[in-house]
Amino acid sequence: MTQASAANPPPATPAAPRASTRSAFTSIFIVSSGNFLEMFDFMVFGYYATYIAKAFFPTGSAFASLMLTLMTFGAGFLMRPVGALVLGAYIDNHGRRKGLLLTLGLMASGTLAIAITPTYAQIGLAAPIIILAGRLVQGLSAGVEVGGVSVYLNEIAPPHRRGFFCAWQSASQQAAVVFAALIGLLVSTSLDAATMQAWGWRVPFVIGCIMVPFLFVIRRHMEETEAFLNRKEHPQLNQIVGIVAANWGLVLKGTLMAVMTTVFFYMITAYTPTFGSKELALSSGESLFVTACVGLANFTLLPVMGALSDKVGRTPLLITATVLGGLLAYPLMSWLVAAPSFGRLLAVELLLAAIYATYNGAFIVFLTEIIPAHVRTVGFSLAYSLATAIFGGFTPAISTALIGATGDKAIPGAWCAAAALLSLLALVIGGKHAARAKD
Repeated sequence: MTQASAANPPPATPAAPRASTRSAFTSIFIVSSGNFLEMFDFMVFGYYATYIAKAFFPTGSAFASLMLTLMTFGAGFLMRPVGALVLGAYIDNHGRRKGLLLTLGLMASGTLAIAITPTYAQIGLAAPIIILAGRLVQGLSAGVEVGGVSVYLNEIAPPHRRGFFCAWQSASQQAAVVFAALIGLLVSTSLDAATMQAWGWRVPFVIGCIMVPFLFVIRRHMEETEAFLNRKEHPQLNQIVGIVAANWGLVLKGTLMAVMTTVFFYMITAYTPTFGSKELALSSGESLFVTACVGLANFTLLPVMGALSDKVGRTPLLITATVLGGLLAYPLMSWLVAAPSFGRLLAVELLLAAIYATYNGAFIVFLTEIIPAHVRTVGFSLAYSLATAIFGGFTPAISTALIGATGDKAIPGAWCAAAALLSLLALVIGGKHAARAKD
């Protein structure tokens, strides 16, 4: 399939999907459950980076240990493109249901490894190696989880409500952000610093492991989509690679358009507790509470913005959000660091969250609509994973490094602004792909 033909793919299916035998809410809940676990595990690692640094990456320098931990956090994202290609091809060939059960199992194994690994003081170099391996397995799974869930929601949605349905992929991640922050807040306020360092930081990971059997039971009740079942041919891996290669320009545009959503997401969620406590000298409880508020705001706004994109089109929301992000991110961060406080952190984070939700609510469904249907999972996942691996996933590490190099605590805002402008440029250059045909 050529790039031009991929720009305006036919609707996934105008017919009612098999999932219509259930309520829309039930179908969304079932498929999004594993997505919840993926983001819960990622957030917990980011929230407890300072504790993980001391437990597994002791160097004698707090900055160096934190950087090693954040680089390990980012390393998981390097596996996302691999997961997008290999597991995405598996899903496009064997079905959405089978693939999403597989990704849940991989994510669970990575979480378990992090939860039970002894510290560096107990087993030496093996400890950070196991932690890194756990993150790489999680990254492999996450590489296709977002794409698999988004494509599934696209294919079970009525044609005029795809934006609303697809937005619940991101909304389920926000629910995980809230849950992880609240668990972190409860643990941090219940245990003293020494206990937190000794074992308290492991509690959220153990909770994640406990959730796994329940989530497996839920996801086993997924039904395959009609769009997949009605497709007469399902390409093999080598065919999928060829089709993606033929549409490399479309994948590249999708990658660049995804930069803003990935950078903003990890800035306002995973990095907030570290930034609030380390750079703003706020308590961990205050930073985690702000993160919970961000997740709750996004959980509310994302479906609203997805539904709005069904009414007005994807492009107006995408353009508006990228312009606002490019203009406001650095000034907002400068205002925050000029007089750090809980109130200012909350205000800035909520404003950035609103910009993120506006963009993401339209972007996720937009990306599912421009990828050829028979390679939709791998195409979506590859574009999104490349953006996450190169830009978004390393946002905490890049922000920390930029602050260390410049001494400007507001510099993470410039990183967000650059991401927004890059996505805006991709939208403008890829104008014919950004146009959303009304159903």
